[in-house]
Amino acid sequence: MKYFLLVCMIGLGHAALSQKQFDPKDTGYRLVWQEEFDGDGKVDATKWGFEKGFVRNRELQWYQEANARVKEGQLVITGRREKVPNPGFESGQEDWRKSREYAEYTSSSIHTRGKFEFQYGVVEVRAKIDTALGMWPAIWTLGVKNPWPANGEIDIMEFYRVKNEATILANAAWADEGQWRAKWDEAKIPFSGFLEMDSDWPSKFHLWRMEWDEDFIRLFLDDRLLNEIDLSQTTNPDGFNPFRHPHYLLLNLAIGGNGGDPAGTSFPKEYRVDYVRVYQKD
Repeated sequence: MKYFLLVCMIGLGHAALSQKQFDPKDTGYRLVWQEEFDGDGKVDATKWGFEKGFVRNRELQWYQEANARVKEGQLVITGRREKVPNPGFESGQEDWRKSREYAEYTSSSIHTRGKFEFQYGVVEVRAKIDTALGMWPAIWTLGVKNPWPANGEIDIMEFYRVKNEATILANAAWADEGQWRAKWDEAKIPFSGFLEMDSDWPSKFHLWRMEWDEDFIRLFLDDRLLNEIDLSQTTNPDGFNPFRHPHYLLLNLAIGGNGGDPAGTSFPKEYRVDYVRVYQKD
């Protein structure tokens, strides 16, 4: 079953803009992991690792640790337009990661793999995303077992262009027949609906939440259900269900690719995260 942000169509007014934080009281859930990004300085290496270089989707950015910092109690991932040499460049290579002599943009992608992995629970992230052309911010998870997409992917939040239209997405992916082929359960909500409700939406922090148990994944934005994924329908061809196994968290700001052409966009750009909290039942 799939839910879309009905407020975009039926106009629930300011009620649609509520940001109700998850309250574990009397729910059986308890806080098991949190990152409040307190203080200033480097990202906590005991909690987060970093992706490096050109990673996926033929995106334009070079991922590097320097673009993620903790400032004034928030994670700030900064996208910059800057030229960086690719140490893996090989002339004549067909692999896009090696065929580019330089990266024209830099950003950062942080993850908890090998540091915090979890199966089921509630994840809540308070964040402010940059919605300029070319930006592709995300809050997501990947399964620990198997290569993509057999490991499973949960997109708690993505923002990018769908047919040139700015879009908020809430998705899950798992394996289809054939290598690297995925099945998707997707919710794609035109961003114009959010702006109609609140023209200042991009300048504010918002709450993204995932509720994940052995039967369903439910994805929320500001306490509104965007998508519900039935886990009885997410089994890979080999019988492995990636959403009944541990995942890890990722926060990143990609540039280009599905985000669109950033050539006319002013830089730097910032993706800010106030906190990440994970709750599980005893």
